[in-house]
Amino acid sequence: MSGRFRGRLLHALGLIAMLVFTIFPFFWMVSSSFKTQTDLLASPPVWLFRPTLANYADVFADQKVVDAVINSLIVAIGSTGLAVLLGTPAAFALARYEFRGKADLWFWFISNRFISPIVLALPIYLLAQSAGLLDTHLVLILVYITFILPIVIWISTDQFRSIPKELEEAARLEGASQFDIFRRIYLPLGLPGIAVSAIFGFIFSWNELLYALVLTRRSVQTAPVVATSFMSGYELPWGKIMATGTVIVLPVTIFALLVSRHMVRGLTMGATK
Repeated sequence: MSGRFRGRLLHALGLIAMLVFTIFPFFWMVSSSFKTQTDLLASPPVWLFRPTLANYADVFADQKVVDAVINSLIVAIGSTGLAVLLGTPAAFALARYEFRGKADLWFWFISNRFISPIVLALPIYLLAQSAGLLDTHLVLILVYITFILPIVIWISTDQFRSIPKELEEAARLEGASQFDIFRRIYLPLGLPGIAVSAIFGFIFSWNELLYALVLTRRSVQTAPVVATSFMSGYELPWGKIMATGTVIVLPVTIFALLVSRHMVRGLTMGATK
């Protein structure tokens, strides 16, 4: 066996191992959502079983779960949309202009991702309580924006830097204003990077549990909070928990598949300036 073939074989085995490691938890959750409680608790695990939709019937009959999914959609779309709206012009300015304090401002945006969320949980709770925002969509949207905005600025800045300056200079010679250059050149060409940052922001907002658990009560509970609420008492409805988890993951998966083309371009374009 030649060294080159051995290297390719190890590379392929590594990719297969990574693929199995990534997909197996998702496969286990989805398959478990179609099992009865008896099959779920069987030892050794049952691989061949008669599927049932009873768990999904329980999930969609529970108004609390339906409301939680709607709350998650409102918070995820609101926080991601506002973060992209605010972060894209900021990324354009950081990519194309030189001004005093630019390096400090850039570091401040990125440093927001260095702080552990648990450190800020109590101060944010006290601020939200004093402002009367507890258990509202607005408080989650505002908190999530502070975490998504650095991601948007980070990715979009790199994307805008990869766009040739000659396009901007040619547009200036044609008499285009700065806003026209931003709208007609940088926004279309930077769309892959903006899409990638929106995907990450949406996934973060959709999956976030800590702040949703601290800042909400009954009115605005999100899907992850409701999923954890099933794990109480002496009986664990694993089938309902797995079905709820599948319902939670499904919108994010569909969204990622729809924008996967932009995602691949956005992740590679900045590296091929």
